[in-house]
Amino acid sequence: MTDQQKLTTLLFEQTISTVFQPIFDLSNKTILGYEALSRGPKGHDFEMPITLFQAAEQFGKVAELELLCRRTAIKNFAQLQLQGQLFLNVSPRTLLDPCHKKGETLQLIEAYGLKASQVVIEVTEQHEVDNPQLLQQTLAYYRDLGFTIAIDDLGAGHSGLRKWSELNPDIVKIDKYFIDHCHQSVVKKEFLKSIIELAKATNTAVIAEGIEHDHELQLLLELGIVFAQGYLLERPTAKPSKTFNQHLFHHAKFKSKASELDNYQLIGSLVECYPTLLDSCSCQQVQNNFERDKSLTSLAVLNAQRQPIGMIHRDQLAEIFAAPYGQALYGKKSVLTVMEPQPLIVDTHQSLDVVSQQITDFDFDIRRHIVVTELGEYRGLVPLRKILKHITDQKVRHAQHANPLTMLPGNVAITESIEQRIKHQTSFHLAYVDLNHFKQFNDLYGYASGDAVIKLLANVIRECTKESEGFVGHIGGDDFMVIFDHDGAQQICRDIIEKFEHQSQSFFTPTHIEAGGYWATNREGQKQFVPLLTLSIGLVNPDLQYCENSHQVSALATDAKKEAKRYRQSYLFTCNRRKPSMPSMDVERVSGLN
Repeated sequence: MTDQQKLTTLLFEQTISTVFQPIFDLSNKTILGYEALSRGPKGHDFEMPITLFQAAEQFGKVAELELLCRRTAIKNFAQLQLQGQLFLNVSPRTLLDPCHKKGETLQLIEAYGLKASQVVIEVTEQHEVDNPQLLQQTLAYYRDLGFTIAIDDLGAGHSGLRKWSELNPDIVKIDKYFIDHCHQSVVKKEFLKSIIELAKATNTAVIAEGIEHDHELQLLLELGIVFAQGYLLERPTAKPSKTFNQHLFHHAKFKSKASELDNYQLIGSLVECYPTLLDSCSCQQVQNNFERDKSLTSLAVLNAQRQPIGMIHRDQLAEIFAAPYGQALYGKKSVLTVMEPQPLIVDTHQSLDVVSQQITDFDFDIRRHIVVTELGEYRGLVPLRKILKHITDQKVRHAQHANPLTMLPGNVAITESIEQRIKHQTSFHLAYVDLNHFKQFNDLYGYASGDAVIKLLANVIRECTKESEGFVGHIGGDDFMVIFDHDGAQQICRDIIEKFEHQSQSFFTPTHIEAGGYWATNREGQKQFVPLLTLSIGLVNPDLQYCENSHQVSALATDAKKEAKRYRQSYLFTCNRRKPSMPSMDVERVSGLN
């Protein structure tokens, strides 16, 4: 049987199946919808979509195949009783095909009890079209019917930004090329930033697809993208998740709570309780609420599941009612007709720094509030003034206690970070990092070089710890402390030693490097040979059942650092003692160092 015959038989027998991949709203911990992906019969030459659609393209059957895929997807979506929106891939050429019957998709979804508002038409950006104006008119027709319009694979095709401008989509899906290892690419990161800015300016939602790694997702969250799709969260399957799984959210964490508490508080700490409105309220009922409590300026509108769907503001409603016949025209109308439909909604565990950036990007009125949710449900409101004042106070406080040379948090912040972990019983490792032979180097090469070396060490520690959750502090002089909240502390400490030894050689003359050190006069006036700069690191994992305060933990780390300093070369001393007592210690020599 030829390929053409195989394809014809497949279309005649309608042996297409559908798998669905969820699109997650990570901010509200809900499922936004599902992308429908078609497959040929299992074991068939055209089982995979790429070969299936290539054959359809070759034999002029794309429109027929797409219609079959669409019909199958709608049927399966309805039978599975999936909530949210159904994302259907449609090629522009199919939409513009004279044989493509208008209204067919609407008839299909109505036949299976769905509404047009539940369906997203994904127009792929992979193919150029000859008549963009006709495509624009066709999509406008679908939008008028109530469908949502999305551009798929933005950035993969010929004219993505032009198509965005022409089609004015409701959603753009960023091509997975720009997501793949985006945390390691400056170019991809800047591209994502520009897309986010353009989306905000045009009131367009952004979905990142093809997410496969934690660090990709972390960067996307930091940039403000909350709609996510990819193997990291869930693979396409015939029976996808129907609810947001908290186990999946483990991959999409904003950062561990303990780590966030080091540098800034969470937005949940500022939440205030306010009355709420149901989406069934009339505008007059809303006005009555404002009249009863003169202190209210904003109210959140919730659906039956206590999920926020909008905000209504006192001044906004007052302006409507003050217009001629305003109260008569709007008094009995639903609050849905006048509310702000897209307020800023953030999760209770979101950091204040990230929320502050979102506020700045959205250009909110300083008099407004933001909505805070937990597991997608309404928790309360936070006035914008309160957020900005709190962040300002934090930054002033940080500046007061930061080390002026490295601008890293100082002793006060280090102590607070340790105390917070003890309070929350959050396990951690603590590394005490100290420069060896620094005074002699400072005396010989001058204080400017000494300051530069300390800055270098600070930068090396930052660089080596940037992918791990934790805290970096500068005790003072040439002493630093690093808190690690997850595994891998030993390897990171080894990396710090290796990178510092390599990079610090630039401060020495070739003669001193060749000799491995230099002669200097000690405090007694005697000449002695001083090795090149090295590091001593003491690493401890305190038992929080016995260590009751930061002083006991710091004492453990100090003792470990002293043991490391007994060696002339760089040394990592891993202390097995975890309690504030003095049993024996074991030593681990840094691999590759003599």
